[in-house]
Amino acid sequence: MSQQGYVATPPYSQPQPGIGLSPPHYGHYGDPSHTASPTGMMKPAGPLGVTATGGMLPPGPPPPGPHQFGQNGAHAAGHPQQRFPGPPPVNNVASSYAPYQPSAQSSYPSPMSTSSVTQLGSQLSAMQINSYGSGMAPPSQGPPGPLSATSLQTPPRPPQPSVLQPGSQVLPPPPTTLNGPGASPLLPPMYRPDGLSGPPPPNSQYQPPPLPGQTLGAGYPPQQANSGPQMAGAQLSYPGGFPGGPAQLAGPPQPQKKLDPDSIPSPIQVIENDRASRGGQVYATNTRGQIPPLVTTDCIIQDQGNASPRFIRCTTYCFPCTSDMAKQAQIPLAAVIKPFATIPSNESPLYLVNHGESGPVRCNRCKAYMCPFMQFIEGGRRYQCGFCNCVNDVPPFYFQHLDHIGRRLDHYEKPELSLGSYEYVATLDYCRKNKPPNPPAFIFMIDVSYSNIKNGLVKLICEELKTMLEKLPKEEQEEMSAIRVGFITYNKVLHFFNVKSNLAQPQMMVVTDVGEVFVPLLDGFLVNYQESQSVIHNLLDQIPDMFADSNENETVFAPVIQAGMEALKAADCPGKLFIFHSSLPTAEAPGKLKNRDDKKLVNTDKEKILFQPQTNVYDSLAKDCVAHGCSVTLFLFPSQYVDVASLGLVPQLTGGTLYKYNNFQMHLDRQQFLNDLRNDIEKKIGFDAIMRVRTSTGFRATDFFGGILMNNTTDVEMAAIDCDKAVTVEFKHDDKLSEDTGALIQCAVLYTTISGQRRLRIHNLGLNCSSQLADLYKSCETDALINFFAKSAFKAVLHQPLKVIREILVNQTAHMLACYRKNCASPSAASQLILPDSMKVLPVYMNCLLKNCVLLSRPEISTDERAYQRQLVMTMGVADSQLFFYPQLLPIHTLDVKSTMLPAAVRCSESRLSEEGIFLLANGLHMFLWLGVSSPPELIQGIFNVPSFAHINTDMTLLPEVGNPYSQQLRMIMGIIQQKRPYSMKGHPPLRKCKAGT
Repeated sequence: MSQQGYVATPPYSQPQPGIGLSPPHYGHYGDPSHTASPTGMMKPAGPLGVTATGGMLPPGPPPPGPHQFGQNGAHAAGHPQQRFPGPPPVNNVASSYAPYQPSAQSSYPSPMSTSSVTQLGSQLSAMQINSYGSGMAPPSQGPPGPLSATSLQTPPRPPQPSVLQPGSQVLPPPPTTLNGPGASPLLPPMYRPDGLSGPPPPNSQYQPPPLPGQTLGAGYPPQQANSGPQMAGAQLSYPGGFPGGPAQLAGPPQPQKKLDPDSIPSPIQVIENDRASRGGQVYATNTRGQIPPLVTTDCIIQDQGNASPRFIRCTTYCFPCTSDMAKQAQIPLAAVIKPFATIPSNESPLYLVNHGESGPVRCNRCKAYMCPFMQFIEGGRRYQCGFCNCVNDVPPFYFQHLDHIGRRLDHYEKPELSLGSYEYVATLDYCRKNKPPNPPAFIFMIDVSYSNIKNGLVKLICEELKTMLEKLPKEEQEEMSAIRVGFITYNKVLHFFNVKSNLAQPQMMVVTDVGEVFVPLLDGFLVNYQESQSVIHNLLDQIPDMFADSNENETVFAPVIQAGMEALKAADCPGKLFIFHSSLPTAEAPGKLKNRDDKKLVNTDKEKILFQPQTNVYDSLAKDCVAHGCSVTLFLFPSQYVDVASLGLVPQLTGGTLYKYNNFQMHLDRQQFLNDLRNDIEKKIGFDAIMRVRTSTGFRATDFFGGILMNNTTDVEMAAIDCDKAVTVEFKHDDKLSEDTGALIQCAVLYTTISGQRRLRIHNLGLNCSSQLADLYKSCETDALINFFAKSAFKAVLHQPLKVIREILVNQTAHMLACYRKNCASPSAASQLILPDSMKVLPVYMNCLLKNCVLLSRPEISTDERAYQRQLVMTMGVADSQLFFYPQLLPIHTLDVKSTMLPAAVRCSESRLSEEGIFLLANGLHMFLWLGVSSPPELIQGIFNVPSFAHINTDMTLLPEVGNPYSQQLRMIMGIIQQKRPYSMKGHPPLRKCKAGT
């Protein structure tokens, strides 16, 4: 049966001399020539390596040593770590999938001819999906913002007689290192056979006119360290238009066709179509393998046996039955798991199951927890595990009779039998030292060096903590929070404070030996806030004055974390450190850092060093923190280089969060910082967590990405995990899967609540399996795919050259689409690029990822900003990564002040901006307001309370409160966009588009 999707037409019908590409090579991030890992760092041990020039190297074993930088993967010694595995060329080998064993090499012929991949690679090359230069992207031709424009760069072919003719021809300037490959053209309108707008009907295919070349999507790196996204109007390309390809034919510039960008698949149209068909409706999870609404669609989710997509989203909801099929398609099999995702008030919270001292019912063999996938037999006396097929006896206390269809009579009375997500109360067997845990503690650690005192930051923190401590998280049924609090200040030395409730004044104890940090007091350091409120307020009032005359500018950092961890360890409780830090720790102490911001390393094979921590002190410190349930959240206020790659390692590996405020100015950044601090203190969180992902027979979890640590191949350890953190898990086959039983996943998280109770949170999901590639492609979710590709690529930057990583991304994209064309689509002209309907915006989104500042190095982007964005993405859920890579662009000038609906978004492209318009741009970290020179005066008056465009204050980062409908509506829209995001978006001064010469 033929499965059709989106069809786009490239500029030529067959590979031309000088325009084609070498056969792509698929493999892992593991090129031995480029991956001289630091001591103790695990290199991927994939069977194939990809070189920067398109060559291949034989497989090699990973070096020995403990794992430092890749704790997110299941790759202990002897266990293969595989990135983007795919069918190699015919004369190469691929790995088998024996569980937890080194890959055995066996000959595996390519399932598809290289000509198909070559053809599709040429087509993607024409779309400029791989357009980068040597790292020097051209300057933007428009205002700064995360926008991209369509551009041409390949010579045209004579138009095919069966398709529409493109419009007039324009002659672009010759490519240079400044202007890129050419000017930005337009594309002809999209043609649909039935003449209707929207996506194609099933088994139909778009027939747009030939496209001489196109750059898809919107991505950015920021122009400056803290400027947010950037327009990408023109780009450089590899000599052959594709990695590893031969140079283009020399000669005079060829005329190029003028194209309409609307003929490129639109992410906005896909989002709006899904909202129109599924928005506001009830989505019931009672069907295995069903595809949920997109993350951009608001709906009500009803748990009926499978976990809500708020908790688990998959790259595809139909797994291939065999590993050969998986290799053939090259589609990653992965799940993005957000165990503590926020549940809206109109949906049911998770039920808590308590079996008393007996504890949860589990399979004797695989230890899976009781769930809807267990099948009861023999009148209810036994049950067969859905994961390993083991038959278990039902414990006497859990026995219940079956009805006429073999279902327990209490099926709907027990959450673990009828729901996809629920919680168990854990017994003492699940607790450290077999005793109940103590409630967690929060320790606030403030840098009181000279700069922080003088700019008022210390005073601001102390003032705000007085009100924020009133809102410490607590269980719903509790009157007050069980969380205890403690306070430390520091510069070159540490100051501990005794705030015991019976003291008249707080007491300070100084620890000067930062080489061997110890906790000078136990009683009175961690206290109940309500009981010691007056002493704490007294302390917070005194701290700014206490250090007002300090001239100390040097600080320590690693000893601060060590002190907090030792304090929690002494109190025998898990907890969280809130560290407020502003400079490079240069004082003599463990973890001392030097300025290594070397721009000469950019665009070299040594560039990966910039993403690695300077010293192994922070890696070992992170492991100690996780072992003792100590999470670290870091608020950074840098005015210059602070080595985020080193300072941010502990927050990342301990399940904490990194917030960064460049060149902090009180009047501009105060509100953003306070919003972040307030949200972080109040958010839902679990401590001292261990996560295990179990699967049914035939496949297993092999790689993990996120704010996690792994000491073996199965247990994901987290000092804490909150409602915004996600872990991405990749799966591999180790046997055949059955279409009848499907593929089952169970995620179990053992954690300590904020009240000190040990619990198990269980999420179950059933996926379909098929022996038809068409079913696999039909069930894909592009947003989850990009989340996976981003995390796997950002993990690889620690040990692979960026050029190699970009080539692997492009090659795998080409291969996925070539496989679909060859095996699932109806025969069509060789000049047509055919995209699966579920993947028709994948090239756009992939281009966004490829242009992110982590993968696209540019000298004007600070190293700290690149390391910061890398760390943020590693813990993002699908909704956050979708907005981050494809920002939201809203035309504010079309506002209907009588409506509460957001204005319809427009495609994130520079060409969509107009001199008559006002646009709001948001990517989850930054928010911009773009103003055209001819913006309506009534709108400018209504929003800014000034008479004209020229009177707007370009330094403001907050909108003035103007009491009129325009201002109120815009502020409401900004509030809605911000509402569900983990970071308070930084407001930027208005971007004004002026006429030429003004």
